[in-house]
Amino acid sequence: MKKDTGNRRESGSIRRRGNSLQVLVYAGLDPLTGKRLYLSESTTDEAEATRILNRFRAEVDAQRNARTKATLGAAIDAWLRIHEVEENTRQGYEAYARNHVKPALGDVPVGKVTARVLEEFYAELRRCSMRCDGRPAVDHRTDRPHECRVVRHRWPPGRRPAGGHPPHDCSVVGCPVIECPPHRCKPLSATTIRHIHFEISAALSAAVRWDWIKTNPAEVAKKPRQPIPQPNPPTVEQAGRIAAAAWEQDESWGTFVWLVMVTGMRRAEVLALRWPDVDLKTGKLTVRRNYVRLKGRGIEKDTKTHQMRRISLDPATIEVLTEHRARYESIVRTLGQEPTSQAFLFSHEPTHARPYDPDAVSHRYINMCAKIGIDSHLHALRHYSATELLTAGVDLRTVAGRLGHGGGGATTLRVYAAWVGESDRRAAEILGSRLQRPHPPSP
Repeated sequence: MKKDTGNRRESGSIRRRGNSLQVLVYAGLDPLTGKRLYLSESTTDEAEATRILNRFRAEVDAQRNARTKATLGAAIDAWLRIHEVEENTRQGYEAYARNHVKPALGDVPVGKVTARVLEEFYAELRRCSMRCDGRPAVDHRTDRPHECRVVRHRWPPGRRPAGGHPPHDCSVVGCPVIECPPHRCKPLSATTIRHIHFEISAALSAAVRWDWIKTNPAEVAKKPRQPIPQPNPPTVEQAGRIAAAAWEQDESWGTFVWLVMVTGMRRAEVLALRWPDVDLKTGKLTVRRNYVRLKGRGIEKDTKTHQMRRISLDPATIEVLTEHRARYESIVRTLGQEPTSQAFLFSHEPTHARPYDPDAVSHRYINMCAKIGIDSHLHALRHYSATELLTAGVDLRTVAGRLGHGGGGATTLRVYAAWVGESDRRAAEILGSRLQRPHPPSP
């Protein structure tokens, strides 16, 4: 084998290693490590080795080669360190990287991430979120050493007998069995895969800006289609039962459910409300913040669209909130304190110093609905508010404004297209009813 006789660092070389030929071309210094960077590939064919050498030289001359051996995992970590985003969104990106991206592609150099690699990765996630190999397996409940099947015997109360408990029939006594279930493939949703794609694409775009790579393969990779929203709001009859059930539990909880139902506010927006945000005289409610819990602590942050909005309140809702305010003031004064402007509207604490827990609110609502035979979740009340307004003929822009949707109603139209059609039908009936169809004269 004739080796390249030029300068090895500048023009590259072909060397034999066992039965194969290794092509090496110097590509500069890695900006991260400061070490020399080489393009490398092996083949058993001499002519192919020469073609690879020429291709590598052309890439280096045109500066199309990756400038670093940094991995996709390192690129995502570097991007997250500089990306300006809300803390809860950052935690979501970190979870996507930790649970899905890094186990599959975390060790792949950014220069070897191609559109095909990404599309195959997305296809695996669509088949199984765990990217299993299709063979029978067990989903272990913990990574620690454990028994996959444990029977928790129900012994009679009292001290254990000296000779031990007598044998019993577990099926009769009802001893619970904790068992690691067999693996069942659960596809990752198209929405989640799109979020993962955005994270990868953003990290690779940063790598392009930093001159780690020359192009971003995620820009041409095919991602899952945007799923069509399928809102499932409760009916008017169900909404009435839900409101009644909430008030039966307690007045504060009933007020919370009522306010979500008539305003369509997001859970985090309602929880962040303080009394200065509610003007009972003018009947206006101002949405300024979100309240979320991250890593066990509650924080207030900007709204989802980063915009403040004002919502008009109907007389019944003003009355409900006035009574809610009176209850708060009465409880606080009973404790020998005065009401404060920093108090939250909804709280389990007498002074309203801390709002409801977000997860606890959602679980309470689901359990309440289940008790009255309704399968629903808290966000469905937002859908109820939107669909009732659209069905009643309220214009799209007004509905979008109350919901806090950006884009001048584009999001509202995409989510509630079916109900916009109903509103359009009613508009057509109104126009038709105002005109009298002319009839031709009788012959």
